[in-house]
Amino acid sequence: MSISFYMDENVHGAITNGLRQRNVDILTVQEDGRSGISDPEVLDRTTELQRVLFSQDDDLLAEAKSRQMRSIPFPGLVFARQSWVSIGTCIRDLEIMAQLARPDELENWVQFLPL
Repeated sequence: MSISFYMDENVHGAITNGLRQRNVDILTVQEDGRSGISDPEVLDRTTELQRVLFSQDDDLLAEAKSRQMRSIPFPGLVFARQSWVSIGTCIRDLEIMAQLARPDELENWVQFLPL
């Protein structure tokens, strides 16, 4: 797997569990001891860890866009609206990304699911 993911606090646990069953490298905000941190801090942490962030939080889209406009680097954000994308689709698409994408392809980028 070439992509490691950092799961935002609001991601459904079934997505995390499904990806782990498929051997995708996952770290959650909670496991990292960072519950409750702000959106900018979440993206800062992904940069420190060099992990692509997966989120279903609209506020993180605004933070990523702000960083893009100010040329502040981050490893990438994958976003899925809960009301538009099923848990199964998230698992499938994130697994595909983990297997086929290179980290440099997602740098400073927002990728929306479904693929």
